[in-house]
Amino acid sequence: MYSTTWCGDCRRAKNFFNEYGVAFTEINIEHEPDAAEIVRRLNGGYQSVPTILFPDGSVLVEPSNRELAAKTGIEL
Repeated sequence: MYSTTWCGDCRRAKNFFNEYGVAFTEINIEHEPDAAEIVRRLNGGYQSVPTILFPDGSVLVEPSNRELAAKTGIEL
């Protein structure tokens, strides 16, 4: 998950993953210039976070909890 410290949606996504035991790695794009470039490439030039890259190669950008649940197979 590409994130920043100030992003409310990033905190919400992290809380969701932690609450449901979904393993993830957080990469702060403010501290990793290469990661910021990856986010821009994935988002058509925009630095939108959270940008979540899943092991199957799919990407969710600023997803809702409902979208996160659907992607991870969690029933809300």
